[in-house]
Amino acid sequence: MRSTRWLSEDEQKVWRTYLLANQLLWASLDRQLQRDAGMPHAYYMILAMLSEAPNRELTMSRLARLVGSSPSRLSHAVSRLEQAGWVRRRKHETDGRTTVASLTGDGFAVLAEAAPGHVEEVRGILFDPLTPEQVDQLGEIVAAIVAPHDGRAPHV
Repeated sequence: MRSTRWLSEDEQKVWRTYLLANQLLWASLDRQLQRDAGMPHAYYMILAMLSEAPNRELTMSRLARLVGSSPSRLSHAVSRLEQAGWVRRRKHETDGRTTVASLTGDGFAVLAEAAPGHVEEVRGILFDPLTPEQVDQLGEIVAAIVAPHDGRAPHV
């Protein structure tokens, strides 16, 4: 039986501070996007990932990896985005088992309108309190954290 590797007092402080910072960031982003764009942050991320993809489309499995979502949760979110007219789904031309999600023109317009407020919120919550050196350190730290997990993170 493997023994538990308990966190040291310093690690426990870092862990709890990280959790608080993460909760503050996500709550702030969700509030801002709900207020200004009428959508949760999860929907914004789906639209953003599609907007950056070639032809503004991705397979549902690739999109799920990029947004860190389960396939079923992503499917539910994309259904809502389809109802809004912001995303379309279709079967892949050469692989009928694969579904492709595409960003519509309306979806791109909604994203373009929401992006400035979102960027200001990200900047104010995450980047403005840091020095340029701390931003570099944060980039290295989060890259080290996500590296072992399937390369889901965007390249920094």
